[in-house]
Amino acid sequence: MGSFSLMHWVIVLLVVMLLFGGGRISGLMGDVAKGIKSFKKGMEDDDVPAKPATRIEGHRVPEQDAPTATEEKTKA
Repeated sequence: MGSFSLMHWVIVLLVVMLLFGGGRISGLMGDVAKGIKSFKKGMEDDDVPAKPATRIEGHRVPEQDAPTATEEKTKA
């Protein structure tokens, strides 16, 4: 009672093919394959240590942008 017969799976596959079409399914599988390849390449590149970011665009880094004591005295 809990499992489906072969005929049920054939009907389900036909409905999926009618809804999405063959082109969409093959395109989707191609995108999945590209994603897996990109992920594997990223994992291989992970061995090289990345340099830490010194500044994120749109955000200030307090240590670098804060005025020094001499700058504050000249402004006053």
